[in-house]
Amino acid sequence: MSSVLLTRDDGVATLTLNRPDRLNAFTLDMGREFVAALREADADDAVRAIIVTGSGRAFCAGMELSDSDNVFGFDPRMDLTPAELRERWAEPEVTEGAREPGGKLTLAILECRKPVIAAINGPGVGIGSTMTLPMDARLASTDARMGFVFARLGITPEACSTWFLPRIVGPSRALDLLYSGDIIPAERALEIGLVDSVHSPADLLAAARAVADRMTLGRSAHAVALTRQLVWRHLASDDVLGAHLAESLALRHAAHGDGREGALAFLGKREARFTQPAPESFGHVFPSED
Repeated sequence: MSSVLLTRDDGVATLTLNRPDRLNAFTLDMGREFVAALREADADDAVRAIIVTGSGRAFCAGMELSDSDNVFGFDPRMDLTPAELRERWAEPEVTEGAREPGGKLTLAILECRKPVIAAINGPGVGIGSTMTLPMDARLASTDARMGFVFARLGITPEACSTWFLPRIVGPSRALDLLYSGDIIPAERALEIGLVDSVHSPADLLAAARAVADRMTLGRSAHAVALTRQLVWRHLASDDVLGAHLAESLALRHAAHGDGREGALAFLGKREARFTQPAPESFGHVFPSED
């Protein structure tokens, strides 16, 4: 049985973590399947947005712990310096043997052309919390619980959470969550801005679908994809001039495509008929991808 299910319904794909007997605990195979399903949904031009949720009563109970001392899959031969890891990070043997699995999932989410929405249906701890941080929206069920429990296990945070979490809840609150490892209820997560809204279990997926539709229905897939990349990439940069130059290139490409249709539709007081697909790559906007 696949540990990640991919379904599509009227322009919205749903990725469901599917190990309900183990509370959807995360494994290396689940990580690989998640990235593959995410990329499949992202490559489908019929898909406007992607929802991530869990089967059964949990979202994700964190990393599947076992008697093994290497649940993260590190290759002991990959004893790389920081410089070596940065230089070789994309090599297959380094990807598999020296990079932690949550970060690989996070980077795959950031590469998406479509908005990604977390529907946290139950407990989500460890990577069950960190995997939601790079998503465009986080909705929680009243049954949800979240916690960054790494310090309790004697390990450090993963999935780029030390970059995302302080930007979402502030550095002091992020450090408190990471030091304490406290598992907090959905209402507290809402209070501190860790999630955007809280819903009854019966209403959660419908609410996530409503967010997906509000973000993408009747919108230009091209513009949505470029906007997503502009925001995430410039959040990680202090280069204001770079933001201006990238926005200039992005707007030029949009203005001569769906932008023209949008202006004509506005002037004609009619619904726009956008046809420009999301770009397959972003080298025409970001110099690092030339």
